[in-house]
Order: sequence, then C-alpha cells, then structure tokens
Amino acid sequence: MRGFLFDEMIFGPVQSRRLGVSLGINLLPLHDKNCNFNCIYCECGWTKTRQAIKQDLPVSADLLIALEQKLQELSGTEWQPESITFAGNGEPTMHPDFVEILTETVELKHQYAPKAVVSVLSNGSMLHKPEIFEALKLADNNILKLDGGTEDTIRRINMPLKAFRLNEFIQQLSRFNGNLTIQTLFVRGFIGKDYVDNTKAGEVAAWIKLLKLIHPKMVMIYTIERETALEGLERIPKHELDLIVKQVRENGLQADVFT
Repeated sequence: MRGFLFDEMIFGPVQSRRLGVSLGINLLPLHDKNCNFNCIYCECGWTKTRQAIKQDLPVSADLLIALEQKLQELSGTEWQPESITFAGNGEPTMHPDFVEILTETVELKHQYAPKAVVSVLSNGSMLHKPEIFEALKLADNNILKLDGGTEDTIRRINMPLKAFRLNEFIQQLSRFNGNLTIQTLFVRGFIGKDYVDNTKAGEVAAWIKLLKLIHPKMVMIYTIERETALEGLERIPKHELDLIVKQVRENGLQADVFT
C-alpha cells in the first residue's frame, strides 16, 4: 500500500500546516486503513474493503486514558497542543463510540489544554445520523470535505464506497448554519485514461456556488503534500490556489491557502 499509516491511537504532536501544533487522535485500526471513501490523493493509501469496520478498533476507555496521559505530559511545554485533532487512518465518525469519545475529549481539553481547539477532519459521510451531526457541533473546528463542484468530479476524486448524492450532501452541510469549515484539496491527473481536474474554471465556479449555499465560516484550500494512493497526481502550484482563494473571497467568504 502506498502512503503511510498512523500506528498509535494518540499521535504527535506535529506541526500542522492548517492547525498549528496538533495532537492527533486515530479512531481507526492501527495497521490498516478503513474508510467509506477511497480518495485518489489519500496519504494512507487505498481503502481495501467495502465491509463495515468490525474489529481492531481502539477501545474508547483505553484511548481516553492515553489521551489524558498525553495531555498531562504536554501541559506547560512548548508542545502543548493548539489543536486536538481527530484524523488518522480513515473516517473518524465511523467509530461506534465516536460521540462518547468526542464528548470526553472536549472535557479533557478544558481540563488540560484550555487554549486548544478540538478539530474533526471528516468526509461528512455520516451526517445522516442525528447523533453524529449533533456531536460535530461540539467541535471547535468542524472540518468537512468538499472536493468538487459537481457530483461527477467528487465521485472520481473521492470514490465514495456507498451511495452519494451531492444535493443531499449539500443539504446536510447547510444544516450547520455556517458553523463548519470546508476543506478542499485541489489536484489533477489521470485515473487510468480518465483525466480529472477540479481546478478548471467551470468546476471552481460550480464549487463556489455550493459554498455560497453552505456559507462556511472558513474555506481551507490545499493540495497534495505526500505520497498519494494514485500515482502521478499533480501538486497544484500556490499561485493557482491563490487565484481560487481570491474568487472565494470575492463571493463574500473567508478562505486561505495552506501549503
């Protein structure tokens, strides 16, 4: 498998290009990727199965003990986290105890790292579950993926492993009433003989139209940084990303490039 996997429940802290000093929480198996998307740019490699997660998940009690110990260890040091970030080897909201773990993480943050924020990096695929939707409201940084302006582009870049309807997804994102951040990775390259490019003018215009419906508090724009699942993808140069940010801002939304 191309890419790399996080081999700990609690990893870092690392210096994140988007979140500063970030302490990571991995709710997925430590030696495999499990996700309901199969993004061509994923640094963890390809999703190998369409089966639901059934085993090898971190136990919530063990994870929370490890998190508390790590926060105690980092308290008052130069590596005290600025963000406690749910990321890792797949989609964090798929863990059956996600709601409990997120709720307890918020409490631990208040106790040991009150200046930190709790961030969740999610593909938004579980927003149809009321408990997941409500739990994500607890996150300071509710960061959700939107990698294209059309359903066809999203299907080709993100390759959801279950039914995906863009209109329904946008409706779910809009329910946050702006209390979310949209993250978009721009990329281009060949998928076999099929060329995909979400930087094209028409695609960007369609994507901005969706952003205006969602009205997020921030749009995070970035491109690939590490090895990707699909070989040969092109890293988009910063000057092109800056032009996209300019268009977003001209439409009354906050946006920034992270490289």
